[in-house]
Amino acid sequence: MLYSKKRGEVALLLLVILLLVMTALSGCGAAPPKSASPASHTITDMAGQKVTLPLKIKRVATVGPVPVLNGFVFAFGEQKKIVNGLPLFARSKRWKYQTVFAPQMATEPTMQGANNQPNIEELLKINPDVVLTMDQRSAETIRKSGIPAVYLSWTKPEDVKTVMKIVGEVFNKEAVAQDYVKYFDNVLKQVQSVVGRIPQEKRPKVLYCDVKTLTEPQLIAEWWIPAAGGISVTDNGRKTESISFSMEQVLKWNPDILIVTDPAEISEVYHDPRFSRIKAVIDKKVFAAPMGSSIWANRTIEQPLTVLWAAKTFYPELFKNLNLDKDVKEFYAHFFKYTLSDNQVKEILSGQA
Repeated sequence: MLYSKKRGEVALLLLVILLLVMTALSGCGAAPPKSASPASHTITDMAGQKVTLPLKIKRVATVGPVPVLNGFVFAFGEQKKIVNGLPLFARSKRWKYQTVFAPQMATEPTMQGANNQPNIEELLKINPDVVLTMDQRSAETIRKSGIPAVYLSWTKPEDVKTVMKIVGEVFNKEAVAQDYVKYFDNVLKQVQSVVGRIPQEKRPKVLYCDVKTLTEPQLIAEWWIPAAGGISVTDNGRKTESISFSMEQVLKWNPDILIVTDPAEISEVYHDPRFSRIKAVIDKKVFAAPMGSSIWANRTIEQPLTVLWAAKTFYPELFKNLNLDKDVKEFYAHFFKYTLSDNQVKEILSGQA
């Protein structure tokens, strides 16, 4: 009897242990431990290519139109993460705000040759988490070296919104991209609410011009000039990036307002007898495009500011309550995370960077 009793106790103990094990296993299945967050994510660039990137970008390089690309990085307040220097053409006083916003670029090597082709050897040395470029072939070449590259395209005026969305995904700052798009649209709406009431025949004829070469250098001008209420005299439906013309054509256009690429050209125009019969010169309405991270009249992240500046330049009375200095300060503080001094604002607006 004693043996049978002990055997029963052992059996009971084994049953209890079995039940405890089964309960533990059941509990594990119902509530598995949380897995660690993924260390990477995949985005799709503007060529439709999927690019896998670290969730947290610590080092970014720009290849191609570097100042324009840098502007997108600045707009997310991520300029300290740029690990390349400027190309040769941008290593001058004219482009000084690039290194005002990102001082480390002044001493870093450039990542491309004179033809804007990427220097793979140098890129491998700096080992960026991602390269931003506006050339598909460059993106492919860089990816083959093992470095993630994101292709961005800005051909149509509002492509800037898509670029911001993708760069927002790169930095995991989608909300900043949405904020910029909202600001962009609100500026256009604000200006349009005023200039939209002006009949075409009362709008000024505007020429944006590189005086030395007699060219209108960027197609984007055919967007911001009418957006600000002007009539671009070079807007003939062209698809080419730039357009050249003769002095005879300038005289025939006879623009009311002339916008030049460099402040030094203002004096040149006023002292050049060829321009003396142009209405813009007679009325002293020759202006230099502002210059921040890039020339505002060209493709730049500052495009909303371009429209505000142009609207106030074309219609000073209608926009007399527009405090452009304040808007400029707020833009750079909000997006670039950089507080400009009053003198810096004046310098940018004068184009005399």
